[in-house]
Amino acid sequence: MAEPTPIRVLIADDHPLFRDGLAALLQKDSSIVVVGAAGNGSEAVELFQSLQPDVVLVDLRMPPEDGIAVVEDLRAVSPRARVIVLSAFDADDDVLRAIQAGAAGYLLKMSSPSELAQAILTVHRGQTALPPGVATKLASHVSRPRLTGRQEEVLQLIARGMTNQEIGQELHIVEGTVKAHVKSILEKLGARDRTQALCIALERGLVRAN
Repeated sequence: MAEPTPIRVLIADDHPLFRDGLAALLQKDSSIVVVGAAGNGSEAVELFQSLQPDVVLVDLRMPPEDGIAVVEDLRAVSPRARVIVLSAFDADDDVLRAIQAGAAGYLLKMSSPSELAQAILTVHRGQTALPPGVATKLASHVSRPRLTGRQEEVLQLIARGMTNQEIGQELHIVEGTVKAHVKSILEKLGARDRTQALCIALERGLVRAN
């Protein structure tokens, strides 16, 4: 009987020591293979597109943009991206922001190797991996159609008259990612174009009139 194909994992963390240590730890599990490691958000998106990993591990605190923005960018590029946010904190607000951004899991950095491996397996299966006690609390929030933090940033810059290229330069993301965010914004607002989206956003108080 053939061995099951290992789960391909990409790690995104700005600390080389933690990043390399995590990779070495995961490589000890025969069901997991680390295919790449990124030190920032832009590199994570580039590697995701080229390597097509099954699961991405993203550090919550990763300058110049936090892990939440990275999750949003990954999900904009591929809505099917399966991302687990790693953090040293379990604050409800951080967990909520991560799930709203599209993360499929949220795990503390102090978790055991077996817990991390189980979370990767769970997310790879299309399920959600969350700390105990938060799933029910988050359910009502996740079900609401709303703009993510990154999408709100893009919308504000659209309101300032910026082009997709200018928005990309401002947020340090590629133009293709900006286009993906704009598409999601239009779908969530039920708008046919940027002009109608701005009108709807103004009515809802999502952007400020200049």
